[in-house]
Amino acid sequence: MHLLVTSVSATWQPFVLVAGLLLIGHCASRDGLFESLGRLGTRVPGRGLALFVVMMLLVAAVSAVLNLDSAIVFMTPVALHAARAKGADEKAFVYGTVLMSNSASLLLIGSNLTNILVIGNTSTSPADYSARMFLPWCVAVAVVVGVVLAWRWTALRGELVATSETRAAFRFGAGVIATLLAVVAMLFVRHPALVVIVVGVIAEGVMLVRDCDLRVRSILDVLNPLTLSVLFVVAVGIGLLARHWEAPARFMAHANVVTTTVVATLSALALNNLPAASLFAAHAVAHPYAMLLGLDVGPSCLVTGALSSLLWRRIVRREGAEVSLGTFSTLGVAVTLATVVLALPVLG
Repeated sequence: MHLLVTSVSATWQPFVLVAGLLLIGHCASRDGLFESLGRLGTRVPGRGLALFVVMMLLVAAVSAVLNLDSAIVFMTPVALHAARAKGADEKAFVYGTVLMSNSASLLLIGSNLTNILVIGNTSTSPADYSARMFLPWCVAVAVVVGVVLAWRWTALRGELVATSETRAAFRFGAGVIATLLAVVAMLFVRHPALVVIVVGVIAEGVMLVRDCDLRVRSILDVLNPLTLSVLFVVAVGIGLLARHWEAPARFMAHANVVTTTVVATLSALALNNLPAASLFAAHAVAHPYAMLLGLDVGPSCLVTGALSSLLWRRIVRREGAEVSLGTFSTLGVAVTLATVVLALPVLG
């Protein structure tokens, strides 16, 4: 019983945090924040290359600030619609969004559930974590842009279609304010989960009062409590197993930086990155930042490697875009290898 309580205590915060961030992302979407970002991207002069780079930087920012799952849910349609509206190469935006969401989730502790699980065993503050991960994050973002540009260079060089200018319906409301508060909490509050969920609930309450067309069902659709509950139970179970079976912890305690990254990547692909993080987070690891490099970026090699990729596949199908799992893995392997090789030297 003691081990079960310990496992639950070590696991609940990431799920509460991501629930809060999803609520805040939904409110920000109602305020028109993501549509405004997409409109900003379509104003960029030049060919499809410039539009792609700007949209990927916007996806990276949303992934870092509002969690990679929020970036997938809210920015995938925005990036796809921006490409279609301007006549740009759709494939680059579709695959680029999911690869960027995974890679850009390195920056803040709240950017990825795995970050909280692993860093929770250390004495690192949120600000120190972000300072340590800033350069690897820059490398990861640049690699995604570079790999996709190399793949779709010719198609992205095409001229963009001129579109009539329409003003996006943006308002500085509860969603935008909540987003700013979430960023502050994730940078300066050591355990921001409760702060973020309270901010998210208050923001949704304000939205329900303000927008008469908003229904609780639409909030639950975004929050997806059943999926979060199942993942929580799985994570607690894996954490409980890891506290009984200490062989992985003993191995990782003596592994070097490269071995840690490789093992984390392979574990994410075999188990999904969240159960893998629960397995290793049951005990302190020697190189937590190298582990997160593998757990956050490595899942791009397989669509089953992370919840974000599974969400992405469902969304692009809903939007009528054709995707290939083989192409996803080919690009993901290239992104993962390049990121690991280039980011490990600057990991510190």
